[in-house]
Amino acid sequence: MQHRPNILFLMSDEHRFDTAGFAGNQVVRTPNLDNLAAGGIRFDNAYTPSPVCIPARQCLMSGQLPKTCGCEGWIDLAPGYRTFASDFSRHAYNTVACGKLHHIGKDMLQGWTKRINPDADLAQEHIDGLLADEVRRYTPAPGTGKWSNQREVEEARPGDGPYQSFDRQTITGTLVFLEHYFRDHMYNRPQAHRPLLLKVSLKQPHYPFFCPEELFSYYLDRVPFFHERPCDHPVLSQSQCCHPVDVSPALIRRATAAYYSMIETVDSHLGAILGQLAEVGQDLDDWIVVYTSDHGDMMGQHGIWEKTRFYEGSVRVPLLVRYPRRFQGGSTVTANVSLCDLYATLCDLAGLPIPEGLDSRSTVGLMSGSEAGWDNEVVSQFERTHVMIKRNALKYQYYGSHGPEVLFDLARDPGETTDVSLQPGYAEMMRGFRARLARLGHGPEAELNYRNAGYRSRTADHAQG
Repeated sequence: MQHRPNILFLMSDEHRFDTAGFAGNQVVRTPNLDNLAAGGIRFDNAYTPSPVCIPARQCLMSGQLPKTCGCEGWIDLAPGYRTFASDFSRHAYNTVACGKLHHIGKDMLQGWTKRINPDADLAQEHIDGLLADEVRRYTPAPGTGKWSNQREVEEARPGDGPYQSFDRQTITGTLVFLEHYFRDHMYNRPQAHRPLLLKVSLKQPHYPFFCPEELFSYYLDRVPFFHERPCDHPVLSQSQCCHPVDVSPALIRRATAAYYSMIETVDSHLGAILGQLAEVGQDLDDWIVVYTSDHGDMMGQHGIWEKTRFYEGSVRVPLLVRYPRRFQGGSTVTANVSLCDLYATLCDLAGLPIPEGLDSRSTVGLMSGSEAGWDNEVVSQFERTHVMIKRNALKYQYYGSHGPEVLFDLARDPGETTDVSLQPGYAEMMRGFRARLARLGHGPEAELNYRNAGYRSRTADHAQG
């Protein structure tokens, strides 16, 4: 019987799609990611199902959009919810997660059978018998708790913050695990007789903007940075998470330099993992290696910081898949794909059945060079009322009562500066997007019997192959 492939799933937090060497960025140094891209397949138009950490990660795990899995906000999956980790566990994989998963509900494993250096912070509302009055007594005073975006930028500097420490511990735990799993010189009881799904998830380059002094000094005078005024749309012009930022170009440059430094740090950490696999005798050509991030960061573009917006800087993510035994390296997929699609893709590559009811499509056909049967659509959602649908180069956005619809034509306007929703030449496209919005269970004509996005897990072309 053929042995199922080992899988290494590498993930960062808040990595912009365009801040990597393989994406054409000439300033940031990402040699390990660049090598993965050169030997693998790069997805140029990969999108998060939600441009904020918690729902994005729940959707990634469940292969479902926020409305389908019930995570339309900062909400965790229900305990015992089906995830790709639980599916792989059922098929005898050793499923190990190291680092950040950002689960805040009672089910801290979500199908993983082992966790290393977990970020296991249970949301307080899940405590049985919670005394709400007592909790309210300790509500943070103004100026404490989470920093505003303004202060995040003002505080950008060389330094060793909590995320840097967490990531070092995550990498140390991963390296020790790999040594014991594949060699275990002390007890001589390696576990490699079963296939492994290992997910390593780092917290950087998520703010706060702290980084090593030597990297900060290297990038400070080299980084490009955004210093733009926001548009006049009531949602796209501001951040609902924090107050708008009003800082000098010098401070923006410092924050950008720290962000680039953290990306290089992430790349170094990933290189350590890949090096350890080689050290313990693994041939990476036999492995499926994935790299992605949960969402991007606006970094001051369009006057916005953090995420939560459907601008490319926030909603578009890097995505690499390397599997030389099956796919020729160095190719690029330009079709629109979602992080939700990784569920079906990993099942397909490992020879596992793809569950019904997912908002996940296998990208194996795309990686083989065929777009036949691919609908070229991605959907993203922020909370209950903000929805993005991108089809081909057109990106439609719905904001309910919070603001008017928006349509960007990225083929003509990659900088997303011109709303074409009211232009006569786009009237038919707008009608099509509104109809699709309704089928997705959103908008004034929302279908009340919505169950899922209605995707096929495999294209007909691929299923026959």
